[in-house]
Amino acid sequence: MEDRNRPLYMISVAAELAGVHPQTLRAYEQKGLVTPQRTSGNTRMYSQADIDRLTLINQLTGEGINLAGVIRILDLQGRLDERDEEIDSLHKRVRRLADRVHELETRAHVSELMQTGQNTTALALRSVRHL
Repeated sequence: MEDRNRPLYMISVAAELAGVHPQTLRAYEQKGLVTPQRTSGNTRMYSQADIDRLTLINQLTGEGINLAGVIRILDLQGRLDERDEEIDSLHKRVRRLADRVHELETRAHVSELMQTGQNTTALALRSVRHL
């Protein structure tokens, strides 16, 4: 699976892929809308996740939403994504707990059957002795 956060694109390529001017990317970075990684030579490098985010920003501004609105939308989207991850994690935990409960119930049932079997055997032995 491809790492969506791996820096792949220099600013000129990223701008072309996102459909904006490189200066726009610099402005977005200044406003905190995108944070490209930097090489040791301080060259901006954009990941596919960055390109996707830039494309969304471009779509939102194209719909007439100003940058303050875009920032708010991206913040809310980030929070929603975090909640989705938390819910997924909780669902997995509930499934593990349900599996554990089922396992314990099965063990209890087997123990009960074994105890019943031992009691039946003990009763049969007592009956034989009385003969």
